Amino acid sequence: MGMNTVDAKLLKQAFLAGAKSLEAKKEWINELNVFPVPDGDTGTNMTMTIMAAAREVASIEEPTMENLAKAISSGSLRGARGNSGVILSQLFRGFTKEIKNCDIITTTVLANAFVRATETAYKAVMKPKEGTILTVAKGMSDKAVELVSQTEDLAELLEKVIEHGDYVLSQTPEMLPVLKQAGVVDSGGQGLMQVMKGALDGLLGKELDLKVEGTKPSVSSSVREAAGAASAENFDIKFGYCTEFIINAEKEFSEEDESSFKAYLESIGDSIVVVADEDVVKVHVHTNHPGLAFEKALTYGSLSRMKVDNMREEHEERLIKDAEKIAASQKAREEAKKAEEKAAQPRKPFGFIAVSIGEGLGEIFKGIGADYLIEGGQTMNPSTEDMLNAIDQVNADTIFILPNNKNIILAAEQAKSLVEDKNIIVVPTKTVPQGITALINFIPDLSAEENLEAMTQEMNRVKTGQVTYAVRTTCIDGMDIEEGDIMGIGDSGMLAVGKSVDAATLDMMNAMLDEESELVTIYYGSDVSEEEAGALLAKAQERFPDCEIELQDGGQPIYYYLISVE
Repeated sequence: MGMNTVDAKLLKQAFLAGAKSLEAKKEWINELNVFPVPDGDTGTNMTMTIMAAAREVASIEEPTMENLAKAISSGSLRGARGNSGVILSQLFRGFTKEIKNCDIITTTVLANAFVRATETAYKAVMKPKEGTILTVAKGMSDKAVELVSQTEDLAELLEKVIEHGDYVLSQTPEMLPVLKQAGVVDSGGQGLMQVMKGALDGLLGKELDLKVEGTKPSVSSSVREAAGAASAENFDIKFGYCTEFIINAEKEFSEEDESSFKAYLESIGDSIVVVADEDVVKVHVHTNHPGLAFEKALTYGSLSRMKVDNMREEHEERLIKDAEKIAASQKAREEAKKAEEKAAQPRKPFGFIAVSIGEGLGEIFKGIGADYLIEGGQTMNPSTEDMLNAIDQVNADTIFILPNNKNIILAAEQAKSLVEDKNIIVVPTKTVPQGITALINFIPDLSAEENLEAMTQEMNRVKTGQVTYAVRTTCIDGMDIEEGDIMGIGDSGMLAVGKSVDAATLDMMNAMLDEESELVTIYYGSDVSEEEAGALLAKAQERFPDCEIELQDGGQPIYYYLISVE
């Protein structure tokens, strides 16, 4: 029997199944991520985006199309991370706009929703590239429109749409040369297909685990804190290992044997259970010496189903979690207090938010006027929600956001569209050095628009190089790269590949510098010592004597060096 309609309850089931399907495959999708560099975060970004929506959807007890649409749209929007996450959130946003006023979904409604999803996502991207998640989404929406006149069965339509989506995905290497070089399909497109396949499984009622972490109502924070404090103070574990096993008795296990064995266990522990059933003896004991319990038990027969848990470790984990909850609660109260204090102060005309990737770089941004730093940008892209929280913390009429990573610009623009009481300006900085240059060139006497123009102009004069390691073997820009190689990446692509950090860095600088280059700044990362950085500086000064070269402690992860050339 066909499936001609989908109600809100079934849509909820399908969405959660799609989210869980993506979550299950996120690491595999990360491995497909070779563009623009093989750093592998597409699966993580898309998963965090959809799971933010899934938590809101899972908490709805009486689903309607309207409240589901709101939860999917707002949850994914606020949780969006990276370009792939933002695009996914936009697909959901367009889709939910079409279905929110419907009581049921038919093939016609579904096809229209797919079209609207694609249109919304394409509009959100400044220069859409074919061979990406957008191409896969459009291919499926076109197929849905083609099929809508041929069937009223939603499952049949979706199966054919997914089949076509897989085909379009298989063609993405032909559209993006970098994918073909690496021998992979587009990672974002693959992520979208996982969502679609999981959603279809949900519609068909396949056995799936649809539990989403963090959806259960929690006890009050005061009760939690009190319980955590009490357990931390009063809980004393005398015997640390919960030990369980079965003795397969090789001879009769008599009452005398039972009493003798219990007496021995009491000498090394407590919480003892010894239950004999013919030739099988079930044993449980809390002890500091599980091995002694096993040794004694072996005198009665062979052992099976042996299990040892470190209760102190489990308790510590519980205490750590309790402490984290208390700390988070305290931090929230402190931030709320600070926000109140800021709100009470008069707004200043201009404020600045910068995405930073290391302690040293953070201090540099603060030193040149940044009001608020968002940590991340390389290890983990900040979400739209992170941007909105930062905007709340800056008490200014006009706020400039410096994303300092091209994968964060979309999230910043998305946050801008959600703010009504402040003028948000996103300076399209793609690297940290560009962000530093842009902020240095801010002039308070100019208008916001004049400053944006001047900051953009100055940042575009900065060349940036980044030195990191390859997480997989691939080929980019005609350069063969092996896993573990050191890569020097410039603004427009790969500049150098080598086995040595210093050699790759110097080769990259050689490719970056020209006759007009005057000032070079080297920011060394957390994996580079001051001595190693100093040695590189000496080599650079010797090789490039016509340039002024400065050394700064950036403290950034992942990237050994960031190089700025002006």
